[in-house]
Order: sequence, then structure tokens, then C-alpha cells
Amino acid sequence: MNPSSTIQELDEIAGLIRRDIISMLCRAKSGHPGGSLSATDIMTALFFGGVMDHYPSNPDDPQRDRFILSKGHAAPVLYATLARAGYFPLEELSTLRQFGSRLQGHPDSKKLPGVEVSTGSLGQGLSIASGLALGLTQNGGSQNVFVLMGDGELQEGLVWEAAMFAAHNKLSNLVAIVDNNTLQIDGSTDKVMCLGDIAAKFAAFGWRVFEADGHGIDAMITAIDDAKAVSDGPSVIIANTVKGKGVSFMEGDASWHGKAPSDEQAACALSELMKREEL
Repeated sequence: MNPSSTIQELDEIAGLIRRDIISMLCRAKSGHPGGSLSATDIMTALFFGGVMDHYPSNPDDPQRDRFILSKGHAAPVLYATLARAGYFPLEELSTLRQFGSRLQGHPDSKKLPGVEVSTGSLGQGLSIASGLALGLTQNGGSQNVFVLMGDGELQEGLVWEAAMFAAHNKLSNLVAIVDNNTLQIDGSTDKVMCLGDIAAKFAAFGWRVFEADGHGIDAMITAIDDAKAVSDGPSVIIANTVKGKGVSFMEGDASWHGKAPSDEQAACALSELMKREEL
């Protein structure tokens, strides 16, 4: 949103979002920390790095770019990002997963500003994003559509049908980002269902492929800018990440896919995150 922000300032925002995620999940006693933490720097680059046009004071502005969180179980990172960007009060984050809250376990576009599509059923986000991108193009719009997917989600056949559709229609306004943390709820993606060479797969389907350090906000901004510059078809960024990034006892541990921290674990995680920010 603000192209003048420094990388240090963006890193500080990412740190705040990570702390929000831990606090929210601890209070709710349920949710998904691993994939939320791995996607935090990606979300920071998108919403605060000046690469995506969005308007917190007017979320439905027709000129906005569209963002879809296909891996809807990572809702905590979306909610914290939207709150930090000014879509709704930060205080509302404390209501995650409570009865009557707008912050449900998966995003609900009918309840919360900034949520384009209700997501949660894995594999559907790229199809929705492709339809949006085609519709915007047919209406003469120049808006971009961004979709964030999990790597385990690529095991869904629907993803590859959408990949064919997007390439066939040369949707150059479509940018997919894969949160490639190599873990899913049942363990390693290699063991559950090996994805092989993700970059080669997308390239074979006619996509332009970029790879980046998913925890390097500057690297992500560069990759997103490069993807936006492609004019002859869709682009995908393979963002290499670590599940649970930022909290040492969660990093690289699939058991933190969908398990909330206890009060003691949350205190430890928050202390660790604050110490990292001081370095």
C-alpha cells in the first residue's frame, strides 16, 4: 500500500502480525498457526509493499486489485493483515472464532470487509481467481488478481484445471503465489503426495514461473513486480517458506498445522517474537 515503506518498517509490520496471530489463537483455543506464520511475510509484501492496489477506507472500490486466500484455514494471517491495514479495528482480532464474531474459522466475504471470497475448501481459490481475472479483462479493467495457495493444496486436481484455463485465456492479470512450506496436516508433502517439481509443472501448463524467498519481503516485492510485468499469460511465484516461521518450537513442525498454543506456549512465543524485533 505504501511504496515508501522501508524493508525494516515492513519487517516490523510482519512482526506485529505474527504476534497478533499467536494472541488470537491462544485466546480462541483453536485455529491454524503454522501456515499463518509461514505466509506472514508474503501477506506483508502484498498489503504493505506497494505492489497491490487496495483501499481500506473503501474496500469495494471497483479499481482495487483482488486478493483471494485460497488456503482459507490460514484466516488468522488474513485477519491480522487486514486489521493492521485499517479494514477494521485491531481490537476485533480478540473475537476470533467466537460466537457472533465476523472473524470465523474461515473467511466470510459476507461479514468482513477486505475478504473478497469465502474460502476454506482447498483447491478452489485458483478457479475463482481465474474467473475474476477473466471477468475484469472482458470488462476492460486493468486490475490484478492475486491468489495465495498452500503447497499441499496443489494435490487437488481442480488446481490444474484452473491452471489450464488461465493459460488458455492468457490471463496476464493473474498472479498466483504458492506458500511452499513443504508441510501439511499429515506431515511432509513429499510423503503425503509428492508434488515433484512445482515450477516445472506450472511452466508445462503455460505459466511464467518465479521463485523467491517467502520470508524476504524485499524478494517477494521484486517477484510480485516481475510477475505483474508479464503481459502474455498468468504468473506464479513459488515462495519458499518455513511452517511456523518466527516461533522456534513451531518451525518445521507439522503438528502445529492446526493446533493453538497454550497460555504458556503463547507467552513463550510472544517473548521470542518481541526479542527478534529488538535485534
